[in-house]
Amino acid sequence: MKNHIVCLSTTNYHPLPTRKQNVMSRLRNSEILYFDPPVSMIAPLKDKKASAYIEKYKQPGEKVEGHENITVYALPPVLPFFNKFRWINKINQKRQAAFIREKMREHGFGDETVLWCYSPSSCDIVEHLPHSKLVYDCVDRHSAYKGHINPKVVDKMECDLAKPADQVFATAVGLAETLEKINPTTQMIPNGAAYEIFSRVQTEKDTLPCPEDMKDLPHPIYGFVGMLQECIDYALIEKLAKSRPNATIFLIGRTLPGVDLTNLKQYPNIVFHGLVPQPELPAYLAQMDVCLNVFRAGALSKDVSPLKFYEYLATGKPIVSTREPLQVEDFKDVVYIARNPEMFLPLCDAAAKEKRPAWTEKRLAYGAQCSWTERVHQMEEVLYKKGVLHESAEE
Repeated sequence: MKNHIVCLSTTNYHPLPTRKQNVMSRLRNSEILYFDPPVSMIAPLKDKKASAYIEKYKQPGEKVEGHENITVYALPPVLPFFNKFRWINKINQKRQAAFIREKMREHGFGDETVLWCYSPSSCDIVEHLPHSKLVYDCVDRHSAYKGHINPKVVDKMECDLAKPADQVFATAVGLAETLEKINPTTQMIPNGAAYEIFSRVQTEKDTLPCPEDMKDLPHPIYGFVGMLQECIDYALIEKLAKSRPNATIFLIGRTLPGVDLTNLKQYPNIVFHGLVPQPELPAYLAQMDVCLNVFRAGALSKDVSPLKFYEYLATGKPIVSTREPLQVEDFKDVVYIARNPEMFLPLCDAAAKEKRPAWTEKRLAYGAQCSWTERVHQMEEVLYKKGVLHESAEE
């Protein structure tokens, strides 16, 4: 029989694939109901784009192209401040559960369902949903986020979710060490990269067309791919733009609400490109001389497992990184790690001049080892062994 999985995500399935989509789309022998995270009822006050999402839960589920086993649903909007007050979260989760149960019935999901959670707030939905197994996949230090949260409340919710779980995964050492104390099943499996896509930067480097908006840009081009969020070290990016006016800093990604990039926008050599569909990224990355992985020091950055870093490895391109996230140390033989701000500019210069084919090949090899195919295989091995998932239809 097929595994029935209800995935309660913290990321919308579209437009950009993160760990959640990459894991779900690679799980074998499974039918999956993927629920996008709900928006707060007051979200449109902060982000006008959220208005379109308020009513989306009334729309029918969407089958994912190329993955007909995955159906994506939006959830009803929720009361705000649920990460500050547990009683609000309980109200929200009870309402969400009624909606999810309805979709489960429509798809023939019953007590055998595997509940796969990504947010600590899901702790209060577990008792309201029929399921046989519970998986918690921890991808962030959730209590380190800023905004309307109470870190103690978030940490307690995470504890209440992780403790009864049949399996806990964590993307970073610090996260795993915390969760192991709550649930000894915890296994650390970092994020990965769609190696088959990003390795095209090397395998097709002579045929990838230069995007129109990158033609005639001065080199070296220092590229950043990812959401422009609060934990990025924008001071280093500004320092690079100011000190190297003849270079180009090319930023691919959406600016998240609440992030002020006014200072960066005064520099003519910084390009804010916006989102690029993943299949088109290799053409952009091929034009970059150096990939930037820059995070501000802090609890969130220390324990993050950035997809962009593994995607950079899969391109073979030189990478300049801050010392956080700590996972970059595993690749220090081929990555330029700025252990303090003073090292950053010299390393950017060195990376732009790199002529080390052996380093390129080593980065590609690391990228292959960190592919999503390998990561999900590791997860499946754990889940099959414990009987959380069934490997085939024959039992």
